[in-house]
Amino acid sequence: MRIATYNVEWFNSLFDDEGRPLIDEQWSGRRDVTRRAQLKAAGIVFKVLDADAVMVIEAPDQNRRRDTRIALEGFAEMFDLRARKALIGFANDTQQEIALLYDPDVFSARHDPQGDVGGIIAPRFDSTFQLDLDTDASPEPIVFSKPPLEVELTHRESGTPMRLIGVHVKSKAPHGAQGPSDVMRLAIENRRKQMAQCIWIRQRVDEHLQAGDPLIVLGDFNDGPGLDDYEKLFGRSGVEIVMGEEDAICMYDPHARMILTHKSGARPATSRFYIAKERRYLQALLDYIMVSPDLAAKSPHWRIWHPFDDPECYGAPELREALLTASDHFPVSIDFDL
Repeated sequence: MRIATYNVEWFNSLFDDEGRPLIDEQWSGRRDVTRRAQLKAAGIVFKVLDADAVMVIEAPDQNRRRDTRIALEGFAEMFDLRARKALIGFANDTQQEIALLYDPDVFSARHDPQGDVGGIIAPRFDSTFQLDLDTDASPEPIVFSKPPLEVELTHRESGTPMRLIGVHVKSKAPHGAQGPSDVMRLAIENRRKQMAQCIWIRQRVDEHLQAGDPLIVLGDFNDGPGLDDYEKLFGRSGVEIVMGEEDAICMYDPHARMILTHKSGARPATSRFYIAKERRYLQALLDYIMVSPDLAAKSPHWRIWHPFDDPECYGAPELREALLTASDHFPVSIDFDL
């Protein structure tokens, strides 16, 4: 089976309030890309990906006027996708939901949030987490702008359940900064919040691993080993925290492990951003699929669908162009026999 994660940049802008796709020549949320072009490109990518379940990051908005499920299921019908049933958890206010698009013939799925509201250890993800971020002995309240999606996913044929945690962790970028000192202040503040969110997620991971649950944590972490200079200040990345450190039971992602064990040389990337001021593209490893030891023992195969780094993607011109047009992130998939 194949499970994937895919951040579709401003997917929400491709649908009207009734969830109908906007197939026109108006600009999408992507630079120099029309809504028609982005819709078609995203459809091609999802169709070729052909996953049994996709954790969709930046999924269409959920609010009083818009429905994530209607938009995603209409999109799946439009492109005749097997993964045609949508599930979301706690809606957020960012117009970027976390949703699961899955094949109902292969899986049953339900939103199954864990933890207590206001709990001390690993509270529910739509709640508040107390953590001292600045070593003043006074804990600060931490909330998720995009609460992770917790899914109980059950394979219909085998009856085997597993846990998925879909993640879109806070960006560390110092948006709105005025001048170098403000950039540094905001970057450190955002890094602290990002680290706190990853500690919160890791507490939930510990609960599942101690219970022996097959577990996959997947999505966009806006972080990774060695990604920026501020990591030196904190000694580790958020990704390393979620994967597990020291004597903890560790989650496994080969791309993160590659960077941790090979400090120099080529680095895998799942995203490509245009830096207008420098007139060049920046690549980064931001998207991960981490698995528990029992799933890692099944010898799964990971793949980053990068249009230039993956030979099959590069050798298929329609797919290559679709990957570049659909989003500034590329899908990551994992294949294994459940």
